[in-house]
Amino acid sequence: MAVYTELHKSFLDELANDYNFGRLGAVAAIPEGSVNSNYLLETAKGKFLLRVDEVKSESEVRRELDLLTFLRKHAFPCPHPMQDRMGRYYRDYEGKCISLFKYHEGRVPIAVRLRPSQLETIGRTLGDLHVIGKGYKKGIDNRFSFERIADLYLSVRDRLPNYFRKIARTLEDEIEYLTRYLEGKLPKGIIHGDLFADNLLFRGEKLTAVLDFEAACRGKFIFDIATAVNALCFVDGGYSLDRFRYLLRGYESVRTLSLAEWDAFPNELRYSSLRFTVTRLHDFFLKPAHGAVRVDKDFREFFDRLRVLRREKEGGMEALLMAMATGYDYRKYQKVKANERLKA
Repeated sequence: MAVYTELHKSFLDELANDYNFGRLGAVAAIPEGSVNSNYLLETAKGKFLLRVDEVKSESEVRRELDLLTFLRKHAFPCPHPMQDRMGRYYRDYEGKCISLFKYHEGRVPIAVRLRPSQLETIGRTLGDLHVIGKGYKKGIDNRFSFERIADLYLSVRDRLPNYFRKIARTLEDEIEYLTRYLEGKLPKGIIHGDLFADNLLFRGEKLTAVLDFEAACRGKFIFDIATAVNALCFVDGGYSLDRFRYLLRGYESVRTLSLAEWDAFPNELRYSSLRFTVTRLHDFFLKPAHGAVRVDKDFREFFDRLRVLRREKEGGMEALLMAMATGYDYRKYQKVKANERLKA
């Protein structure tokens, strides 16, 4: 269970009063998640999600809540931050920020069971985020840039056990490769950064909410798409070309990828795999649990993807490369650019 901070009853009673919740019913810890502590509150006015930010500073929490408020105003299906009767979106609790959100009905899908229509919906929703986010002019620092991930790996490398030597050599070789070939001059804007199945809620075919904007920042759109592909299109040890096409069909119904983005796609898939391999290794070997029961996600899931992308093992990479090489539609892109000029 990913619960690092326990809440005192006196604090919960104070919270219920400040939010005019009336009688506070059940308060249940939510086991999902590995970064923050989350609780479900049942009140006389309905259900609410309480989040304790375990990692972010106050300024980072404030920026995230500001982004969510902006997205909500543009009808994007994301967490809905609540204000208390004094207009506050968050408050301090034992040196950590506490915030409340409206509870979204829906089920977290199982990635391997996602249907084609759901994959298209996810792609379309990610496209909506990127387009809507163009109107958000405030900067949000990218905590998971390539430079920071490379530094993070250096901090964990010497803590890896001896039997990790082969893995370490692969990661070091990948960092050297990406240093030379990762493209920085690509379309950027607000990205989610962590679009996994467990950050989505569905009711039937309708996507009711995109959750966990913990990693949201200003970054490359293609990295966001690559992360979604790595999370949702890798099944049974390999990449599913059909899943890839459904996801990209949904995305490009909203925003067309440029030729430069298609060209950069394979390396962004590699970087996304490296990023999650390194952060999961770091969390396991260096992040203290402080006596809490911690959720440690298996780094091997993304290391396996990286090995496929490096052509060190079979896994559908060749078919994916062909789809990327032929995915660019020059006529469609020109039409989009012409429409953008007309709107300007």
